[in-house]
Amino acid sequence: MEKTKVGIVGCGNISSIYFKNCTSFENLEVKACADLMIERAQAKAKEFGCKAVSVDELLADPEIEIVVNLTIPIAHASVSLAALGAGKSVHNEKPLAITREDGKAMLQLAKRKKLRVGGAPDTFLGGGLQTCRKLVDDGAIGTPIGAAAFMLCPGHESWHPDPEFYYKAGGGPMFDMGPYYLTALVSILGPVKRVCGSTRISFAERTITSSPKAGTKIQVDVPTHVVGVMDFASGVIGSIVTSFDVCAADAPLLQIWGSEGGLILPDPNGFGGPVKVRRKGEKAWREVPLTHGNTENGRGIGVADMAAAIRSGRKHRANGEMAYHVLDVMHAFHDASDAAKYVKVKSTCERPPAMPTNLAPRTIDA
Repeated sequence: MEKTKVGIVGCGNISSIYFKNCTSFENLEVKACADLMIERAQAKAKEFGCKAVSVDELLADPEIEIVVNLTIPIAHASVSLAALGAGKSVHNEKPLAITREDGKAMLQLAKRKKLRVGGAPDTFLGGGLQTCRKLVDDGAIGTPIGAAAFMLCPGHESWHPDPEFYYKAGGGPMFDMGPYYLTALVSILGPVKRVCGSTRISFAERTITSSPKAGTKIQVDVPTHVVGVMDFASGVIGSIVTSFDVCAADAPLLQIWGSEGGLILPDPNGFGGPVKVRRKGEKAWREVPLTHGNTENGRGIGVADMAAAIRSGRKHRANGEMAYHVLDVMHAFHDASDAAKYVKVKSTCERPPAMPTNLAPRTIDA
């Protein structure tokens, strides 16, 4: 099988799993990596058998077809627009961009140059959420009526080595973790047509307790408790709560309710299960076997899927249109709170095709 050569820009906290998986999928080869801190790129290059280069050198390499952009959110747009300008398709870590304008610019440039834009999360391609997609499509809970999502935690300053960006533009619980929950819901239920929301900054200042910056104060610039209501184009009504301000909670992660039953979805930040169903008349939830593989941490499967789609000409699943729609919805929650009214979501997207049920680990369909 012909391998698609990729370059990774950004060798920070999340990069290790991408290096591991992009070097193990049958259709990918990591040729080079880059980081503003060259020693980080050199360490990854040594560990995973590729070259450490500057960003300019990586973008100038004619063999690299896809740039995997793992920079911090504020750099997503500049790096991706440069990569597209250099003739490379791009797969961004979430969110696709900070602003709607930058997200649109990526999609427009890619369309003009006949390139691809993809975006994390690709966890919806894992066995857990693909099993949920199949259950809903097969009518296991009847007609979907409602959904709820909860991401509640006390923030990242207790564990992340450099957490300040989580509290600046492009951060906050909605833009950090919302993409996992919203992408899962959109991939199963389709696009959102309007939202309302409320937001707040509960603590104006945070103190880092993790190394190496323990004791450093962070001024919080973005809402850290965000509540939204979504009207899906399909008629489903959903709600979502994301928070960096909750020190204790016992809420579900994701549920979808239908005319004939309910579905408990697994953590959308992962690739596996468990998946539980309870049909009308049943007295208890029951765990169902997963219908799909790829249940281990498969970050990078979206890159492999893009590479296969480029070869075959089909649309890739973790595509830029869906990533942009999720970005648009997240902004809409904040806009609705600011304006104290419902906001119409101007973008839309298609549900990506379901994954095949018979894929072997680290393989992708053509």
